[in-house]
Amino acid sequence: MRIAAVSDIHGNLPALEAVAADIARRGVDRVVNLGDSLSGPLLARDTARFLMAQDWLQLAGNHERQILYPHQRTASDVHAHAQLGDAELAWLATLQPSLRLNPEVLLCHGTPRSDHEYFLETVEPGGVRLATAAEIEARMAGAEAALIVCGHTHVPRAVRTAAGCLIVNPGSVGLQAYDDDHLHYHVMQNGSTDARYAIVERSAQGWSAALLAVPYDWQAMATLAARNGRPDWAHAIATGYAKPSRQ
Repeated sequence: MRIAAVSDIHGNLPALEAVAADIARRGVDRVVNLGDSLSGPLLARDTARFLMAQDWLQLAGNHERQILYPHQRTASDVHAHAQLGDAELAWLATLQPSLRLNPEVLLCHGTPRSDHEYFLETVEPGGVRLATAAEIEARMAGAEAALIVCGHTHVPRAVRTAAGCLIVNPGSVGLQAYDDDHLHYHVMQNGSTDARYAIVERSAQGWSAALLAVPYDWQAMATLAARNGRPDWAHAIATGYAKPSRQ
């Protein structure tokens, strides 16, 4: 079984189209989208319509929840919501934050217990660090799986637990850096403009993962973000680095 996993598109349709084309040429059995698909100052409506036309298995991220509930919206969610019509909002409302693909594969946006929790990283007052084995185990919340695929952090990683579960984050299709105040101020960044996704594959030896980087024409999206009043997004899209709001 070969599964392509995408996540954190954030309305960046050109990046999504480049990833979809790369997936098509590689050949997979299933495509899964782990959420945070639309939020941001880019192309929420067009991205939603592209995704609605696919036969992919799709999840809700924390930003899908926030788009649907006015009191939870950030500026990025407000911008996306303003582009969406009844059909797109109804589609968002059908999506779940986690589900089982089959008995051995669990999909989630953040962790099995939360759509807003980092799985493989830990946020502390001084920033962000790699999660310990004990922290990862706690965040699994007792889930039994040979493979867990998650998103949310925008950082591509693959970790195998002591019990043999492979946890894979494909990274972000559409936004390669950001800063955030959730829990404590921190920065997440990849240092590259490439769109990210992963292919996970089961063989006789178990599950393995390939973390992939796909180039695309990012200039138009950086220009659009700047035009829509988000120089932080423009910088992240154009460089792969966050422009910190705190020094």
